[in-house]
Amino acid sequence: MSAPYDSRMVNVLSRLRDPRRLLAILILGVTGGVILALLVARGELGGSDARAYWAGVRIWITGADPFHPEGAFLPYVYAPWSIPLFLPWAALPWSVAWFLWRGLSVLLFAWTVAWAYQRRPLATALLVLFLVMPIAVTLDTGNLQMFLVLAVFGAQFVGPKLGGALWALAATLKWFPAFLIVFLPPRARMWGVAYAAIGVLLAVATLPQTLVQIETAVNFPRPVRWDYLLLLWAGVPWLWRHPVADRLDDRRQLTMLVADARARTAAGWGRVRRDRARAWTDARHGLQSWLRAFFGADPRAP
Repeated sequence: MSAPYDSRMVNVLSRLRDPRRLLAILILGVTGGVILALLVARGELGGSDARAYWAGVRIWITGADPFHPEGAFLPYVYAPWSIPLFLPWAALPWSVAWFLWRGLSVLLFAWTVAWAYQRRPLATALLVLFLVMPIAVTLDTGNLQMFLVLAVFGAQFVGPKLGGALWALAATLKWFPAFLIVFLPPRARMWGVAYAAIGVLLAVATLPQTLVQIETAVNFPRPVRWDYLLLLWAGVPWLWRHPVADRLDDRRQLTMLVADARARTAAGWGRVRRDRARAWTDARHGLQSWLRAFFGADPRAP
């Protein structure tokens, strides 16, 4: 038996002796089993949202209205210019298209869980447990939310141009992912805003259809949107790698972090009370500097 193999086995066994890691494995195992059981129980009833995308493209090709489809299909409720993006996938038979859609979403989400688990096992397991309902619902219906969250998750591992494009695509297809821009590197935020502007121009170019789409999306009756909680998962790469996460794991460090925030707040209000005009001037300059750094206008920004 080789020495590298021995060292790997020692590492594995040492990790299995860690009660926090064992608890994380147990939580992930039970959570994964629950999700799998729900998907199996639903069977062929699943995929209602993915089927709406698939049917919407086919209805659009015939010249009919995908926002008010006839039959048992749900309406297409995303930007009109995005319909051709689904064309290659919608050309497949439904059984094949649904298999690829769900399979790819499960594999990509499992990869993100594996990445997060390697860095913070118990925190990852607890977050997956908290999100078990939106994960199960999204995988069952095939809602686009999963891919948009994974796009923003992946945007934090690529260059600024591609990262910005991934965020912009998510933010222009659904509005709520726009708030996830805070998790991107500064230059990616700048590129993301530029790409999002293109999406706005496309929406204006298809304004009559866009107005119909907005009306359909707003007025379409929906159950409680558990899937929106899944947006929290997009922040995992930022938080798991951020120095503040180490402080959150340590009660003493967390206490110091809270005390520092209180001291900064008290000092800020003290300056306002002493010289309000100077305080607001400093605040305006500080905001300008923060915006430049936030969007990567600072040459030192990544």
